[in-house]
Amino acid sequence: MTLNAVFSAVRRILGMPDYAAYCAHVRQAHPGMPLQSEREYFEVYLKARYEGGPNRCC
Repeated sequence: MTLNAVFSAVRRILGMPDYAAYCAHVRQAHPGMPLQSEREYFEVYLKARYEGGPNRCC
């Protein structure tokens, strides 16, 4: 198991979003869609988590 895989697993356990997984998903499932910056991604994640906004794209 690589160090990145360990960090990714720890983030999932703690409920933290994984920006790299988000980028991979967008590139695969939504080609041509612009990626959010890492800061934008975390802001959207926190808003969805604590203010009840959408937390899935598809």
